[in-house]
Amino acid sequence: MTALAQPAGGLAIRSLTVSFADHGAGVIRALAGVSAQFAPGRLTAIVGPSGSGKSTLLHAMAGIVVPEQGEVCCGETVVNRLDERRRDAWRLANCGMVFQDFRLIDELDALGNTLLPAQFRRVRVSPELKARADELLTRFEVPQRAGPVARFSRGEQQRVALARALLLDPPLILADEPTASLDAGNGQRIAQSLLDLARAGKTVIAVTHDDKLMAAADHVLTLRAGCIVGDAGR
Repeated sequence: MTALAQPAGGLAIRSLTVSFADHGAGVIRALAGVSAQFAPGRLTAIVGPSGSGKSTLLHAMAGIVVPEQGEVCCGETVVNRLDERRRDAWRLANCGMVFQDFRLIDELDALGNTLLPAQFRRVRVSPELKARADELLTRFEVPQRAGPVARFSRGEQQRVALARALLLDPPLILADEPTASLDAGNGQRIAQSLLDLARAGKTVIAVTHDDKLMAAADHVLTLRAGCIVGDAGR
């Protein structure tokens, strides 16, 4: 099995079960035997009430959370069977992650944060790569002012996080509430950008409460209490 196989057939999850210990309530089952297919060229919206397991599912697909049962399959790779080092390497090679809390480095400016994936993968920051980072920041209308991102608004930070996720042109885009901190205009632009990425052949999966992003999606997966209760494709 190849650790860094490209996801030519998209992503598949099979019977995923994830539980967390809760000292007050014993064990909480975040996912209960969830199975689904995610195809290249399609934008999937994962929806459902708070606490339904949406973010846990996204993190399991990225290899951040390891399920106690089931499989996350990407091409020939079963992601959750890899050890932690190889999961990290797989994620760096294949996933563009947009976290709900952004996970930017406050002391760095927008460009420095956008270029972080290259440093993590020890890719040389060439003039071409820097130009791509600049283009992404411009596309998402991030102010190119000097100074750390800690001084940016939440909406600006969210757009930096999206630019960072796309820097190395990964085949998988996994986004947790990518429009939550944006005004209507910027939210619409990000939704269209995600749809454009799907149309370019990426596998794009977004956890969202945004009606406009749901409306743009090709595939809507609805979770409730850790179970899939709706799976609608267009």
